[in-house]
Amino acid sequence: MRLILRYLILLLPFVAVLRAELPRLETRAGAVRLIVDGQPFIARGGELGNSTGESGYLAQYWDKLEGMHVNFLLVPVYWDMVEPEEGRYDFSDLRKVIEEARARDIRLGLLWFASWKNSMSCYAPAWVKTDVERFPRALDENGIRQEIVSPFYEENWRTDAKAFAALMRELKSFDGQHHTVITVQVENEIGMIPSARDYSEAANRAYTANVPAEVIAMLQNRPELADGRVAVAWREQGSLTTGSWAQVFGANAETEEFFMAYYFAKYVEHVTKAGKDIYPLPMFVNAALIRAGYQPGQYPSAGPLPHLIELWELGAPSIDFFSPDIYFPNFVEWTRAYRRLGNPLFVPEALRTIDASVNGLYAFGEHQAMAFCPFGIESVDGQVERALRDSYDIVRQLTPLLAKTEPSQSRGLLKEAPTNTKPQEIRLGGYVFNASFERSTLPGPADGVIVHDNTGGYGAATYPAGGLMLQLGPDEFLFAGIGVVVTFDDLDPTTQVGILQCEEGRYENGEWQRIRLLNGDQTHQGRHLRLEPGRFTIQRIKLYRY
Repeated sequence: MRLILRYLILLLPFVAVLRAELPRLETRAGAVRLIVDGQPFIARGGELGNSTGESGYLAQYWDKLEGMHVNFLLVPVYWDMVEPEEGRYDFSDLRKVIEEARARDIRLGLLWFASWKNSMSCYAPAWVKTDVERFPRALDENGIRQEIVSPFYEENWRTDAKAFAALMRELKSFDGQHHTVITVQVENEIGMIPSARDYSEAANRAYTANVPAEVIAMLQNRPELADGRVAVAWREQGSLTTGSWAQVFGANAETEEFFMAYYFAKYVEHVTKAGKDIYPLPMFVNAALIRAGYQPGQYPSAGPLPHLIELWELGAPSIDFFSPDIYFPNFVEWTRAYRRLGNPLFVPEALRTIDASVNGLYAFGEHQAMAFCPFGIESVDGQVERALRDSYDIVRQLTPLLAKTEPSQSRGLLKEAPTNTKPQEIRLGGYVFNASFERSTLPGPADGVIVHDNTGGYGAATYPAGGLMLQLGPDEFLFAGIGVVVTFDDLDPTTQVGILQCEEGRYENGEWQRIRLLNGDQTHQGRHLRLEPGRFTIQRIKLYRY
């Protein structure tokens, strides 16, 4: 008996790992959620700057991040640092980062900076960079090597996949019972620049060979893709079922981008599957978006962009979702584009102007976003930091509601475009809501801008305006945010709508705590709801018809 007990004690840690629920994606309350420890996890996040991922440097920022109500952090893992010599791995610094996050109850997503980071292979180890015969580079149209590992050579993906598998093995061993790390991004902003495609020998062979049969089958068998750019180009060339990429899609830069997207995805699939076979955390890839008017090759082309997602889904089925890095002011447009084909929204990088505070609220309300993460989160300061802190405090309070509210009962409040002056119309619960936005002047200039344009597309030094709304019952709604005025109408134009009661308050441990009643001047004597400029608030309102 004593011998049996001894074996049982030895097995307990392994049983705990087996029983622990891995983070996963699951549809709950009609939306795809990131499930952590059995509960929907809504990430009030941030992504660290590229060179902030080492434990010693990061140490100075943990208190600040906690004070901003951050519960999720995207942290880079550098291939050249964890495998300085081939086959010799060093994850000691990553362990320190995980331990510090765990102690503060902050979850992590890891960014695998390996074959590509913003298109370039700048984080590949020296032993990869310097051996261009074993690890071939992409070539431009003149045959000049680029600082880009070619996706068309097995040795490249095999070596990356081996290192990624080692990383996931380390996570399983070190974090398998705790789940401090809940997701992993494979590579970073993959793409081709300044050429639209790779002209290496293996790439040329693939480009002139027949388009893979699975690509043709996808176009034939998925009618929901009919309005996408890939399907349109295919039809314009006569819906051919065989032929080279140029023959099937046309001899142009757009076709070259299709071609590269498919083969980048195939490469990523090798890497991702190698890691998931060991420790299957949810995994994703991110995309650098397209500046208006730019053509393939002028931006990091062929990444998981909205018009290429079907090729990425086909080539990389082990990837769980595709994510936008949104540095442009048309936030509404880009988030909507990434919901195409049912892809859930997870924003790993966002412009860290003061408008990040309302963009996040919009993403959580309109698209049930799993995460919103301004880039360089440790660098925000002043008004930007305060606005993001107050916005994240609202998300913290509302997380139980957000997790259980159906998408049909949740909306985001944000201008369609920075220059748009028309009120946003929302139809919900039999009512018509018209939201207009008030942007008042800040007491000091906004700071923390990653792209040095202090206007952020809106006008300098102004408070943000936006938020979210939830339907709580047949005639009861919640509004949260800043600088929004909402009026109400009935779907029947002959019926008037009034405010029965409006309250400002907070949620504490999931329970509503009223701060004050707002039926007088604050609602213009029952004419509107107003989330005043300069201050983030939550209001609950009951409407009636007369």
